[in-house]
Amino acid sequence: MKKKIINVCYALVALSFLNWTGVQAQEKKDSLVNVAFGKVAKEDLLGAVSSVSASELMKKSYGTYSLDGLQSFVGGYNGNIWGQAGLVLVDGIPRNASDVRLSEVESITVMRGGNAIVLYGSKAAKGVVLITTKRGTNKPLTVDVRANTGLYVPKRYPNYLNAADYMTLYNEACTNDGITPLPYDQATIDNTRAGTNPYRYPDVDFFSSDYLKKAYNKSDVTAEAYGGNERTRYYTNVGLSYNNSLVKYGEQKNNSDFRLNLRSNVDMVLTSWLKASTSATAVISDNYTGRGDFWGTSATLRPNWISPLIPISMLDPSNSSLQTMVKNSNHVIDGQYLLGGTSTDQTNAFSDMLAAGYIKNKNRTFMFDVNMNADLGSVLNGLSFKSGFSMDYTDFYSEAYKVAYAVYQPTWSTVNGTDVITSLTKYGNDGNTTSETVGSSTYTQTMSARAQFDYNRTFAQDHNVSATLVGWGYQNRASNDADHSSSQYHSLSSVNLGFQAAYNYKHKYYFDFSGAEMHSAKLPEGHRNAFSPTVTLGWRLSGENFFKDNVAFVDNLKLTASYSKLNQDIDISDFYMYKGYFVKNGGWYTYRDGNSGGWTTLSKRQDDPEVMKPIQREEFRVGLEASLLNKMVTLDANYFTQTTNGLLTQGLSTIYPSYYTDFAPYLNYNKDRRTGVDFALNLNKKIGQVDATLGFCGMYLTTEAVRRDEAYLDAYQNRAGKPLDSYWGYVCEGFFQDQTDITNHAQQTFGNVQPGDLKYQDVNGDGVVNSKDQVNLGHNGWSASPFTYGVNVTLKWKNFTLFAMGTGSTGAIGFKNSSYYWVKGSSKYSDVVWGRWTDATKNTATYPRLTTTDNSNNFQNSTFWQYKTNRFDLSRVQLTYDLDPDILKKSFVHALSVYFSGESLLTISGERKLMETNVGSAPQCRFFNLGFKASF
Repeated sequence: MKKKIINVCYALVALSFLNWTGVQAQEKKDSLVNVAFGKVAKEDLLGAVSSVSASELMKKSYGTYSLDGLQSFVGGYNGNIWGQAGLVLVDGIPRNASDVRLSEVESITVMRGGNAIVLYGSKAAKGVVLITTKRGTNKPLTVDVRANTGLYVPKRYPNYLNAADYMTLYNEACTNDGITPLPYDQATIDNTRAGTNPYRYPDVDFFSSDYLKKAYNKSDVTAEAYGGNERTRYYTNVGLSYNNSLVKYGEQKNNSDFRLNLRSNVDMVLTSWLKASTSATAVISDNYTGRGDFWGTSATLRPNWISPLIPISMLDPSNSSLQTMVKNSNHVIDGQYLLGGTSTDQTNAFSDMLAAGYIKNKNRTFMFDVNMNADLGSVLNGLSFKSGFSMDYTDFYSEAYKVAYAVYQPTWSTVNGTDVITSLTKYGNDGNTTSETVGSSTYTQTMSARAQFDYNRTFAQDHNVSATLVGWGYQNRASNDADHSSSQYHSLSSVNLGFQAAYNYKHKYYFDFSGAEMHSAKLPEGHRNAFSPTVTLGWRLSGENFFKDNVAFVDNLKLTASYSKLNQDIDISDFYMYKGYFVKNGGWYTYRDGNSGGWTTLSKRQDDPEVMKPIQREEFRVGLEASLLNKMVTLDANYFTQTTNGLLTQGLSTIYPSYYTDFAPYLNYNKDRRTGVDFALNLNKKIGQVDATLGFCGMYLTTEAVRRDEAYLDAYQNRAGKPLDSYWGYVCEGFFQDQTDITNHAQQTFGNVQPGDLKYQDVNGDGVVNSKDQVNLGHNGWSASPFTYGVNVTLKWKNFTLFAMGTGSTGAIGFKNSSYYWVKGSSKYSDVVWGRWTDATKNTATYPRLTTTDNSNNFQNSTFWQYKTNRFDLSRVQLTYDLDPDILKKSFVHALSVYFSGESLLTISGERKLMETNVGSAPQCRFFNLGFKASF
């Protein structure tokens, strides 16, 4: 089959060479768009392709991440493409977007439709983000230098109860559970609240100035050198960045990140018909982190539980054994303190930070590629050949210094009105080491190769034809050190042969046929190859005389339509899923004597290589491209419906009987559908002396699980017919107010229920509330909310430029189910518990009763914890001033710009506090930056 398809491709190419001519993009360089294995004039794009000029964006919006702010410019993209994770390519090679800084990037192309991505084969079946780096130009040497420095300022921290309030409410929880005596007496609570002795009555506030700075710094500098002549062009980028962190306690006060980026791109004209290019990149990043999980512990350690430090000055001076402990300790902090702890906290974040050591993480990435382009016009006019090869290496390893330490739990007494430590209980022992150890290490290698024939000619000035035949593949292999078991047995590979034939008449009528033959080692023999066809039509109505004569205000109006059927193996999670296998410890069987037994070999899956085939993405798309009023208004929009057929399941609910569990093979059965509209609307207008640009883009997306291997007893629980991102949970009917309320309600199966606990609806009316009563409560927006959007605004007045961009989403829900809200047992209490249910507050309570148990009844996803995730984020505002060139005429500086920017400035949402608060991790921050760029 594969040979037949290849022969057909060659025949079509030959036919194209004999009868057609193609059109090389005839626009100026700035109108060319990088697409799959080539460039196309912007006017000839056939829909679902968007391009952003990163080099132009950087003139008004400073950023470092290569995909920075992309959602504000491209409809249908929110980190995912049409609700799915796309393939990221850097200069046509699968690479991490984080390995490229925005200053290195010339343009970013987001390809969404099947017609645009088919040439890349199976791994690109969910969309492609193509990052193209800068190249040299035919001009004298130019050097650009950019420097930035700024501050990260935390937005907010979680609001936990202080120690006195915690003890008071924990006593209440104990009372609710009938526990006596209460764990905390009133004197302890009062002394803690008064701050009498913070070592005896600790009240640890993780977010105080004892441990954290008000802000931390990030700085970077970038130098670019580029130029060339008719024979050779070059571009070089060198960048350095450094940041520290918020923590100022112990070894973590030295936390930092350092990164060095080096890139060199060279283009050469070797002969009149042969060109070559090469690129080399190195990324060196180092991270230094003091030991101790400060942020994680901030969400779990109760404020009264331990005193991190034991003051030596408060030790009983008459107890010589205590002084001996101090002398023998390797960790006397600042000459004044021992490390605090308990039998259950023999290691804790504070002691780790002060004594345990550090970890130095090192990441080294090297990327190299070489390409050649041969003009074969002497053989056949319009024919060319291109090839390329790349090899990338990434190495990660850590160097660690770790020291054991002892902690001490004090016994306090009051002697003559003074607090004195009369004894210390020691846990653990101090260690001593002077050597570092090499920790985990991982290594990845990616190689890719490409070869393609292109044919482009124009006949009679009007008939433009192009054809491409391309072979492309890449392989990725990852390995870990001997202490880790997750090295890949199989390398991840993708190989495909692509073909494209396109024709347009006067850039008015368009036809494109593209296809790819994919190959996958994840599939059984006989099903490893599959052909993916796409057909696209386009019609520029604005090119018709009847249109031009009657609708003069429309500059451009083009309609496109495409159909594609892409085969992919992305959703096949592993190799050999079509193979059966046995396990040696499949089941335990007792011998006839009844006193002994043994393990037996047991089947876990049946061999059936005929039932597993490639998964298919079948798509129909209609696009509209319009420009009005001399380009004052532009619109690019697409309607798409996309069906994913043949997702894998073992069919145990609908195809095979349940007892077939140990034999059922994987087969293609489940089906998903995504339907939506994406758009990008831009307005350009000069208002007095102000040039104004407004961009608004977005996507409305609906999804459906069309078919599922499922057998729920109640139809409302079927996933089929529901959105793919359905959030399932219980319908809460409020609190149980008394025992009668509990008795008269359906039995809830999540543990013991008392007044003040949550009451759930018995949806199916069987008298029992359990998992069968979960219903679809809404979209969780895991891949994209029902409506996502982005905005960007540029106002230019004289030498000033004001730029702003933001993103938003609506239509999804979430649950307040982090440890901040779901306070279980003796967990740390947040401020939400003030609304707890009591007899006195039963009519106004906003939180369930307090308890010392885990109380799983109250902590289920339900409408009680549900909230809307609607939000708008003001991502960046930047003011730039470009110095008047006349001022610089007599200096060696050709251009100079200074700018001030702010990032993550504002969130507008009904749940702003929740959305701006991180629990158990470093806080979200606003970033304020001052920078300049100079050209020499």
